[in-house]
Amino acid sequence: MTGQIRNVMEAICFIEDNLEENLDLETVARAVNYSKYHLHRMFTQTVGLTLHDYIIRRRLTEAARLLIFSDRPILEIALAAGYESQQAFTDIFKAMYKKSPNQYREAEAFYPLQLRYILKENPGDFREKPGWQQKIAYGTEGDIPAWMELVRLVVDGFPYLDEADYLEKLRDAVRTGQALVLKDGDTAVGAMMFNRETGSIDFLGIHPQYQKQEIARAFCRKALYELSRTGAVTVTTFREGDRADTGYRRMLKEMGFAETELLVEFGYPTQRMILHKNTDTSGGTGK
Repeated sequence: MTGQIRNVMEAICFIEDNLEENLDLETVARAVNYSKYHLHRMFTQTVGLTLHDYIIRRRLTEAARLLIFSDRPILEIALAAGYESQQAFTDIFKAMYKKSPNQYREAEAFYPLQLRYILKENPGDFREKPGWQQKIAYGTEGDIPAWMELVRLVVDGFPYLDEADYLEKLRDAVRTGQALVLKDGDTAVGAMMFNRETGSIDFLGIHPQYQKQEIARAFCRKALYELSRTGAVTVTTFREGDRADTGYRRMLKEMGFAETELLVEFGYPTQRMILHKNTDTSGGTGK
């Protein structure tokens, strides 16, 4: 597995160094000297996204950055992002960001769709450690740097995430005992912020390389225990069919969460989901 991770890291480095070039699976595979079929399988297994989707999301994020922090014309940004026309760029940008490039630029607030993946070369397997669920602990001030590294890695699941605002909320959650974290060495591999008053999970992030280890379920069981007064926990996620969703909605449904009302949060269409205390969360998982 270590060799596979190194290979994927090599592919990510090439992608990041050439985001404004003509990139596709065949080009990247040739650059790192692997068959495209082998690279596709390795990349998807390790990252949880196809190489194609990773490239699209990274390019759109860098395009969004240019919209806010530069005066470059939208057509020029569209071409740099790999699109042959401004209309094609506008269509995919709006599908992912829920705003046109013009509207996004006018809002003057940058937020990423996908940040560069930083992978752990030797990820552990908690399934080999009896009683590992007990290592889910209340977060401390010392956990915040590792927690924020995890947030940047899973930012694809949290549209409109503003780091400064999030950090303030995280510090408050740590102070009030409403933040839980699971670490593998110095790496935060799972983290949850919850609210005892509302019975809600406000953040649940699982490191991509650990998503097949039942960690999300362990956190949800912990949340049901912490929020036992309400008898259920709620969380908001992407609506059905949202192209920006990389699998978070499916993961929640596989854990037993049921759909409730449709919402709009920070201008983004979402849906609230609920998990009742008597729900069996022991089924299969996967992002």
